[in-house]
Amino acid sequence: MEALDREYLRGLLDRARRPRPPHWQLWTLDGLSFPIGLLPPQRLVELARAMPTHMPLLPDGEHWVWHAAHCTAAERSAVLQEFAKAQRAKGLLRGWRDEAYACWGWRDDAWPYPEPALFHLERAAFRHLGLRSHASHVHGITANGRMWCGRRAWDKATDPGMLDNLAAGGLPAGEVPEQCALREILEEAGLDRSPRDLRGQTREVVTEREEAEGWHSERLFLYSVVVAEDERPANRDGEVMEYLCLSYPDVLRRMRAGEFTVDAACAMARSWLRGDLFTTG
Repeated sequence: MEALDREYLRGLLDRARRPRPPHWQLWTLDGLSFPIGLLPPQRLVELARAMPTHMPLLPDGEHWVWHAAHCTAAERSAVLQEFAKAQRAKGLLRGWRDEAYACWGWRDDAWPYPEPALFHLERAAFRHLGLRSHASHVHGITANGRMWCGRRAWDKATDPGMLDNLAAGGLPAGEVPEQCALREILEEAGLDRSPRDLRGQTREVVTEREEAEGWHSERLFLYSVVVAEDERPANRDGEVMEYLCLSYPDVLRRMRAGEFTVDAACAMARSWLRGDLFTTG
């Protein structure tokens, strides 16, 4: 790998976690040592107003505390789901999927976490409330060092038309990263793989930035699979419009041109710098 390429990839990772917007505030659950999410002032006030009296969200210095540790995860889930539905009815929350993500807060300790999820919530509400989601990203590599990359469909709620990994997807509640990776490989690329085909299971990267929907915070679990010369990815779920088999220089060129999603670019940068991807094509 050229020194300039390595410098560029390191720069991507340095910018993976962007600074928080001024005046936005963290909120957490009483008793936790880490945040749950990050919200702009008006949305924080709206969320506080929606809380029942027995589980209030109150300011505490420079952050807010949700006094709901005494409640069950199911009770917390129900309250937040109702808030999300109300925000959707007002036209303030888009991309509803009827699929729940699990929220553990902004924790950075080793996966799997020792404690259960704090609550489950519609995935479209995670950025809206500044919550951290989890996702699996899979690189598809060939024996001669080329890389299969998918172009996201134009009707995708996020990053339509941009280039992505071979397969990638958010981690639904009740699923583990390896299951998510294998399911996405089959659904998005039409390739049947087993756990023993996954490489790089210890690689991760966290990305954080402001988006139109709110604050994006996601922990990416990174994997690679080999795609044989006689195989060709074929999308099954309508989320990918085409697949491109690209050389390493072409991938770098397209990354520099901003054609890849931020998360895909950061996932590739982490894997390349750790030596998980071929770079000879």
